[in-house]
Formats: sequence, C-alpha cells, structure tokens
Amino acid sequence: MSMLSIPSPIYGSSHSSLSISRLPYSLTAQPLQVSRRAKVRGVVVMSMEAGIGVMATKLGMMSFFQPDGEVVPVTVVGFKEGNIVTQIKTEATDGYDSVQVGYRRVRDRKLTKPEMGHLEKVGAIPMRHLQEFRLQTVDQFELNQRLVFDELFKEGDLVDVSGTTIGKGFQGGIKRHNFRRGPMTHGSKSHRQLGSIGAGTTPGRVYKGKKMPGRMGGTNRNIRKLKIVKIDKDLNVVMIKGALPGKPGNLLRITPAKIVGKNIPKN
Repeated sequence: MSMLSIPSPIYGSSHSSLSISRLPYSLTAQPLQVSRRAKVRGVVVMSMEAGIGVMATKLGMMSFFQPDGEVVPVTVVGFKEGNIVTQIKTEATDGYDSVQVGYRRVRDRKLTKPEMGHLEKVGAIPMRHLQEFRLQTVDQFELNQRLVFDELFKEGDLVDVSGTTIGKGFQGGIKRHNFRRGPMTHGSKSHRQLGSIGAGTTPGRVYKGKKMPGRMGGTNRNIRKLKIVKIDKDLNVVMIKGALPGKPGNLLRITPAKIVGKNIPKN
C-alpha cells in the first residue's frame, strides 16, 4: 500500500503528519466530514452577524435630493407589523447564541398549529416570517421585545441587505452571462447562439461550471455596505442608497455591515 502523508492541524501540531495507511478502516472507508460548527485551529466555522438586524419590505425606488443639491438614487423600504423577538438561543441550550425575529402579521389560519404554538408560547402575534440572527452575545434581548429600526440604526450607517432576486425564467447566454452576439448580416447563421462549448476528442466532455443558458434569477443575493440616506419616522420608511434585490413587496433582511476589525473580530 502506498503511503500518503497529510498535515494534521486538528489532531496534532502543524508540523506533524498523519499516515492514512495507519488509520483504522472505519476512518479510511468514509470521507472525513466537518460540521459547520466545528472548530478548526480555534476558529468557529460559521458566519456571525455584526449586530441584530430587522426584516423589511421593499417599496420601490426614487431620487432623493440632498441638501447640497446632489441627486442620489435610493430604494424606499417600509415596515409592517413585526420584528419581534420570538426565541433566544444560547450556547447552553442550543450550542450557539442567536436571536429569532418574527415579521409581518398574518391571520391565524395562515399558520400551522406548531407555528401558532411556537408564537403563543412567548405571547407574540401571528407572523409570517421567522429568521435568526447569530450574535456574539444575547444578554441584552428578551422575549417578545419589539425591534425598532431607528433605535438600531441611524442615518449614515452602512448596512448589508439580502433578499431574493427577480426570477427571469430560462434565459440564453447573452442575457444570463453577458455574452456577445455574432454577426447579424453577410450570411451569418450564428446570431445569439451559444457556439462551441468544448473540445472534441480531448477531453471529450464539457467542463463543469460552463456558462450556458439556464434558469436566471430567483436566488438569494446579499448586497454589502449600502448607506442609509434617510430615516422617516412619520412615514415609517427608510431610504437606502442604491438598488436592493427583488421587486416591490419583496422581503428584505437588513443587518449592520460587517467590517473586519471594527465589529467583526479578525480571527
């Protein structure tokens, strides 16, 4: 049997090596799987939010005129009933610290009995969406606490916004991957076709990940470091600079922007 040595920072120091031939059959027969919460060299392999966030509803886009006359394209975001803490998870009970938040009130018959029981347990109203925000500490939160946007953020802050993009259906390579079209005249018969997708004899197949026509849009997209331009308490809306995922009425997740060394530890 051939000997293969690999570095083993998990089982020993970084200078030690581990021989596969000396491992028991139970370890060599199956690949080693590391869970998302496993610790490798003391680092937890799971993303963590820079702070508690909220859920909102996209209303549309407009132009905002700043006091100096500059025109800024902004997306108007509104809030419906919700953004209430429905569950608090701790390291002792669930293995990690996070806060579950509910958003958008609905009728009782729109939810299942387990969902209603989960919300009635903390005395919360029936809500459509439940999302978790993994934090470093959850000591300052309590059940059925209402999260207000203007108390968590202020004008000028940078936020990360995620949501589901507009579904485009099945699209070709030009629209989906910005391919260039072929000649439209002089007898050309290749206008918007994809063209050659691989070699012939070698390798005799199409490489994985080849950009080709297919389903476009309808995926979760996170846009980072967008600036809050205006917070209107009277209308209960927020104006964020730039475009946000989805069409009007889409659900958005707004969290503080992750800045390494400022609100996210370097390690």
